[in-house]
Amino acid sequence: MECISVFDMLKIGIGPSSSHTLGPWRAGERWIAQLKKANRFHKVERISVDLYGSLSLTGKGHATDYAVLLGLSGADPERIPVDTIDVIIASIKNTKVLLFNNEHPVTFDMATDIVFHRKFLPFHANALTFTATINGRKHKETFYSIGGGFVVQEERKISKQNKHIFYCTFPYPVENGVQLLKFCEQLKLPISGVVLENEKSIRDQETIDYELERIWNTMLECMFVGCHTEGNLPGGLNVRRRAYDIHKTLISDDLPFEDPHEWMETIRSTEVKFRQILKWVSCFALSVNEVNASLGRVVTAPTNGSAGVIPAVLMYYLVIENHEADFEHIKKFLLVASEIGSIFKKGATISAAMGGCQAEIGVSSAMAAGALTELLGGTPEQVLVAAEIAMEHHLGLTCDPIGGLVQIPCIERNSMGAIKAISAAELALDTDPKNVKVPLDKVVNTMWETAKDMNTKYKETSEGGLAVGVNMSDC
Repeated sequence: MECISVFDMLKIGIGPSSSHTLGPWRAGERWIAQLKKANRFHKVERISVDLYGSLSLTGKGHATDYAVLLGLSGADPERIPVDTIDVIIASIKNTKVLLFNNEHPVTFDMATDIVFHRKFLPFHANALTFTATINGRKHKETFYSIGGGFVVQEERKISKQNKHIFYCTFPYPVENGVQLLKFCEQLKLPISGVVLENEKSIRDQETIDYELERIWNTMLECMFVGCHTEGNLPGGLNVRRRAYDIHKTLISDDLPFEDPHEWMETIRSTEVKFRQILKWVSCFALSVNEVNASLGRVVTAPTNGSAGVIPAVLMYYLVIENHEADFEHIKKFLLVASEIGSIFKKGATISAAMGGCQAEIGVSSAMAAGALTELLGGTPEQVLVAAEIAMEHHLGLTCDPIGGLVQIPCIERNSMGAIKAISAAELALDTDPKNVKVPLDKVVNTMWETAKDMNTKYKETSEGGLAVGVNMSDC
């Protein structure tokens, strides 16, 4: 059984897409490591990159070409200053030289050395092949970006030598909801407690807390930046940022705050009638995905395209539901959310190129719903009920981004997913799990069957739905 850590499900990276940006970026890093291990890195004379399937069809809108170049340049998506991205890309375009891993200059022409192929490779819809020319001979490696920033190679997918996936050394390995509840009962722990015990088997408590706090601070910073940035998003659709405008209607200009944490305290002092609550949740969700759409830094939750749902729901709890909440509440929320996401990844998919938007917004809504339920006092059984409710009402959701950009309908869908998550949590808290007709594991299986039945044009190809119903020229 594959063991998926909370830090596999929640990764810090650059937008706009975990599968089309962060995944190819990480693939470039993996390829460099392989070349170095084989003592071939400094012998590379030329590089080319072939993109296939969804990576090709929506690659321009998702900045896949940029991500590949940044990965090959040795930049770290977790720490690269966002304002240097355009500088690096412009340098490669203008000089036709790629500083391979920031140490070895290689001739590279973006116009000819990145090739977009419409065909799909059989293993996965998101495929890319790196080719290195060494002494006139070509050496190829193909990688698959399988959603949420996860990257595999076909021949290594089930190999225990793959060090990029934890194979189960967890003391309490979980593949589905039934197993998770069994461990909760056995250990007399909430879901967050079981997940924490597994994490402690591979990392010390101090590291876990430090990394979870870093993830939360990245989410908070992302919301803060999104709510205080005005203008239109890049890409050609001329989509106006709405989080800034909504934020202005919700908070007075004369209320003082200088950083994200002071901002949270200020929000706690604002009016919280039902309409304001809806607007705040939407504002938080939109803000994250507007940052994501502009190549900003976000946290995959479980993907970049759905990165706004979990921060929005967690922020709702912190500034609306529980003003006394502290890091322990944040930690529990993230632990529960990651475990629910991992169940969907193991039993179905978190890749929109494989399952449509139900695999992104649907999964993120389920993750947030379950996590919120535990914080609101729900039992482990009710946590899974909430996750099931949230996914049940996203089944069949298509992925049809206009222009291949993670903007329309993606940004608004984060708002909808967050609101549904809160509703699902409240429904679950008033539900006796013994009366539930659809358990979480059934909805996971149904989601996967729905994904397999879904027409390819609705799976992140921009060949169906809104992507063809609304032209770039209409915008």
